[in-house]
Amino acid sequence: MKIYKNLFDKIIYLENLFSAWDSFKSDKRSKIDVQRFEYRLEENIFKLHQELKNKIYEHGPYTGFYIRDPKPRHIHKATVRDRVLHHAIFSVVNPIFEPTFIQSSFSCRVGFGTHKGVKILGLMARSVSGNGTKSCFVLKCDIRRFFDAVDHEVLISILKKRIKDPDAIWLLEKIVRSFMSSRSNLFDRKGLPIGNLTSQLFANIYMNELDQFVKHELGVKYYCRYTDDFVIVFGDRDYLVSLISKIKSFLNQRLRLEIHPKKITIRKFHQGIDFLGYVVLPHYQVLRTKTRHRIFKKLFKKVGECKTGIITNETLEQSLQSYLGILAHADAYKLSQELKNQFWFWLNE
Repeated sequence: MKIYKNLFDKIIYLENLFSAWDSFKSDKRSKIDVQRFEYRLEENIFKLHQELKNKIYEHGPYTGFYIRDPKPRHIHKATVRDRVLHHAIFSVVNPIFEPTFIQSSFSCRVGFGTHKGVKILGLMARSVSGNGTKSCFVLKCDIRRFFDAVDHEVLISILKKRIKDPDAIWLLEKIVRSFMSSRSNLFDRKGLPIGNLTSQLFANIYMNELDQFVKHELGVKYYCRYTDDFVIVFGDRDYLVSLISKIKSFLNQRLRLEIHPKKITIRKFHQGIDFLGYVVLPHYQVLRTKTRHRIFKKLFKKVGECKTGIITNETLEQSLQSYLGILAHADAYKLSQELKNQFWFWLNE
């Protein structure tokens, strides 16, 4: 295993901090807090650099709010200064761990994502089923309240296996321990804030332990994961049933996580596999019904915002094209036409 030293200086290097600012600000220039930070940009970046160099840096508080995506999610927003630092950390730490991730881990990675995940799952299932000519079953699970349950001590111990720079570990611990979920207590600190760029990285590093266990210790060939959702494809149902207890045990003992008991399913491939907003079937894939309803609802809202001047015509058109892009990854020609027709009806009514 390759280990890494002298990372702290790379993270806090002024050029890296300014580059992190450029990456962070790209789609946030209209935000008031971002504008305030930019007004005294050099002063703010140099101050952050000095605090880090002198190791007196303290992570600021979070602002909490809820979004529906589609289920309610509690987002925790860090200050601009801290989010710039998150980008600086990500730029140095991610390249260390990215090569260790398996090719069927699709969350928050450049060149991967939901659409590739759905495509690869389809290819796996069609391979096992012989294009629908043989038995094929898919085990699907997810972790109960994953982001709230990530154990700080376990995460830091995983980071320390590759990072041997005490100063870098000091900083990473500051980020990890800057947040505690409601599942924490005096003895067990748990939780990653949904909203941090570093949380996406830490989640992949944490769950990579499961990926390696499934692939190399259990010897599973057809396995996909997106954040805390994972699927295993095989031709025998009993084999998949036998894996559940082994995976449960590993998650509990090694990562202090548990599978959501109501979200363990084993389905025949021809029944359709619900994964990442699509339903994958032997010869095609369709959009999940809930995803369809959510797209129509969101587009209707966008049209209303455009009519009242909240967003521009250009932004509305971008939203339409984005939704059509989602449909393009499914057998949904009629649905695409319906969406466009409904869009013009709403716009002109």
